[in-house]
Amino acid sequence: MITPELLAEVGVAAVLDPAASALRQRFPNLHFTECSEDDISPRFKPSSAIAGYDLYLISGASGHCLELTNDPNIATGILIAAKVDDE
Repeated sequence: MITPELLAEVGVAAVLDPAASALRQRFPNLHFTECSEDDISPRFKPSSAIAGYDLYLISGASGHCLELTNDPNIATGILIAAKVDDE
């Protein structure tokens, strides 16, 4: 479960260093992964946004691959998606 407070803490930390490796050290009980925002299906909405990045919830509840979720109650981690500059 990822509470709004925990998501806010991750957001503050990600502003300082959005690298998944840095966030894993700071929040060892969460999964982190990174990609570009254009790799995300439009059916998923960011749970939070920080400068240059959207934060999405992920779940590893199936025991297999991580998957995006909109449900914070089953979320086990956060995907940091770099925003694409639409020039």
